[in-house]
Amino acid sequence: MTSIDLLKFMLPDFLIENFEIVSATTSEENLHLYFEEKAKPPKEFDAVELVSKGFLDEITIQDFPLRGKFVYLHIKRRRWTNKATREIIKRDWQLVAKGTRMTQEFAAFLKEINR
Repeated sequence: MTSIDLLKFMLPDFLIENFEIVSATTSEENLHLYFEEKAKPPKEFDAVELVSKGFLDEITIQDFPLRGKFVYLHIKRRRWTNKATREIIKRDWQLVAKGTRMTQEFAAFLKEINR
């Protein structure tokens, strides 16, 4: 089992199912995990021929701390082009809780402990 395999036990399911871990860096205070969306087109466009055309700008989300380190998830979402219409297609991921730079799970956790 690799260190990447171990991280899969600690990360949200949607992240593991739809993104690949491409790298990780660590310092005394921080852990940075880098993800790229897998190259599988959105299911709602199965009837359309799509071509992957790179990535949107990277977003950074703060997640639950691990072993006293702040955890930051750096996520790149894919951009697709409809071959027939040349329309740009992208998935509508709800990765960030409204008004925060954290995952929805982490924001819910912080909200609960403040009650």
